[in-house]
Amino acid sequence: MKPTSRPKPKRKSSGSGPPRPGGRRLPSRRTLIVSAVAVVLVGGAALWALYGSSWLRATQVKVGGTDVLTRSEVRDAARVPLGAPLISVDTGAIAARLRAELPRIDTVDVERSWPHGISLKVTERRPEALIKKGAKFVEVDAGGVRFATVDKPPRGVPFLAVEPEKGNGPAASSLRRFGPDRLRREAVRVAAELPAAVRKDTRTIRVRSYDSITLELTGGREVVWGSGERGAEKARTLTALMKAARGADHFDVSAPSSPAVSGS
Repeated sequence: MKPTSRPKPKRKSSGSGPPRPGGRRLPSRRTLIVSAVAVVLVGGAALWALYGSSWLRATQVKVGGTDVLTRSEVRDAARVPLGAPLISVDTGAIAARLRAELPRIDTVDVERSWPHGISLKVTERRPEALIKKGAKFVEVDAGGVRFATVDKPPRGVPFLAVEPEKGNGPAASSLRRFGPDRLRREAVRVAAELPAAVRKDTRTIRVRSYDSITLELTGGREVVWGSGERGAEKARTLTALMKAARGADHFDVSAPSSPAVSGS
């Protein structure tokens, strides 16, 4: 007979907690307490660094993207709370304040630049047309927004003249239907779609009705544009006409598929 084998004695576990299914043991209560304390300490240190430390504070304001506006104008309007914890600076409020106080600003990006800065990246509105107002000039952007009044007109920007006829004619009816603001927006829409070579020679965009917009160019030349619709097609047609008939002084692209040209 084979000798009966004795069962091996079970080894005592050196773990610190009760066994889990699969042989893994749960952490002990002491380990959990130590871990919780560590988390609290790390979190407290992080909060102190963000809000209580003198290191992560807003002390610098960087401005970029300005053209007509000066950097100091943008800084003054932004009113960044210097010395405040950088994490607490309300970037949305700064952006709203800039757009409200400086209408020349179209868009602005306000970002935290760790560890000490606030970055302001502005995009200014571009004048597409000018409206004469007494001895001054009102700048109008591509969306028809009148955003600034200046003493001197910027070079290369055409004047806008809305001159609907009085009475009960088609132009007067157009004014009543669309209103002067809509007619101005249509004219600015035309200005924004002009070819660069034509734009620099355009002196006045004259609006008599929604369907009657004309361009007065240097050298006594005139372009009948019609409405603001199909602007890109009209621009291409006008460019081709001007190349083919360099001595002409009257161009009609109101129907771009059947344009007309006249003059010596």
